[in-house]
Amino acid sequence: MASTATDSPRESGRFRLSPMRPRDPDEPGRTASPLELFFDLVFVVAVSIAASNLHHALAGEHFLDGVTGYLVVFFAIWWAWMNFTWFATSFATDDWLYRGLTVMQMAGVLVLAAGIQPAFDDADFAVLVYGYVIMRVAMVIQWLRASRSAGAARRTTQIYAWGIAALQVVWLAFLWVPDGTAARVGFLALVAVELAIPVVAERHEPTPWHPHHITERYGLFTLIVLGEGLLASAHAIIEARHDADSFAGLVPLAILALVVTAGLWWMYFWPPHPESVGGVRQSIRFGYSHYVIFASAAAVSAGVEVQIDVLAGDSALSDIAAAMCLTVPVSVFMLATWWVAMRPYGTRLVNTAVPIGALLVLIDPLVPVPFAITSVIIVAVVAVLVIYPPIRTSDDEEIDAPVTGSS
Repeated sequence: MASTATDSPRESGRFRLSPMRPRDPDEPGRTASPLELFFDLVFVVAVSIAASNLHHALAGEHFLDGVTGYLVVFFAIWWAWMNFTWFATSFATDDWLYRGLTVMQMAGVLVLAAGIQPAFDDADFAVLVYGYVIMRVAMVIQWLRASRSAGAARRTTQIYAWGIAALQVVWLAFLWVPDGTAARVGFLALVAVELAIPVVAERHEPTPWHPHHITERYGLFTLIVLGEGLLASAHAIIEARHDADSFAGLVPLAILALVVTAGLWWMYFWPPHPESVGGVRQSIRFGYSHYVIFASAAAVSAGVEVQIDVLAGDSALSDIAAAMCLTVPVSVFMLATWWVAMRPYGTRLVNTAVPIGALLVLIDPLVPVPFAITSVIIVAVVAVLVIYPPIRTSDDEEIDAPVTGSS
């Protein structure tokens, strides 16, 4: 673990700037700052636009193009958020320059959000790439600034800075590649290099991350993407008020959407996440795997919106296809959350109930009332989690028996 400074990150220096020294990974009471919460607000916009475009693509039966476009767009959203978040847990200050560069990254997110619809409709990724590059250039400046006071992690910060900077030049050049097989291969290669930069950089001298702070940040972003499901539930109620013919179907849909979203929230926050962030390999596994968790959670809202369209007669999708638009992301979220966070802390019953529940959700479209069955399955899984709490807590307490009464 990198050496850390004990000085407060708010210590003022030349030009009223604070030295960007590594933060103490054991700093007591470390929580998300108001700036980080403000930063997350622009991602609410980007995630909402991405989910909305996925909904329209699915409702229009453009399954392959819709899902592919969504995964590409969501990578840009997730990767930009994740890079800022891990940097902030290691080097955050609260001076004017740090705030200004963070606002610059927020501007990049808004530009990226403006480029989401052209990416879906016309496979035009130019605006999206420009927004992404704006965010990443701000991140390069942050890493270069951190390198001046990083101590033993100086080389690590420089690898981040120059690796990200070089890659942004390639991303801009990538816009000139004609659409086709070469463009798809090139995109996957660039994504692989983006993912490789932290792996290479952290091999030298790991940056210090605060387990409780970083997992709190992931939890907050999970709330953002799950919130899209609640928005879809509210939309179902609004539609029911304006469409008397669909009232009988839309109101139950709104209730069941709330039940499903609440169940997914329960599953995610069941295990002790700070214990999942330790060494470099463990932390990278935790961070990278959340792409699947975040993307599937946001896609749940698109599935609910598709159900609304079908009930209102605005989509020609079959009942099975419409149901799969919802059950697939719910199932993926359950499996990913179980594999990444729940599995190490579950009893044998928990580690059986969650994956089996996810598989049952996946095949629910084959039954007459799939959404209702999905809700029942999720409630049953949550009941198991209530009876069998995590087998290890943050205090290393062992819990081998189910809860049988009040403690």
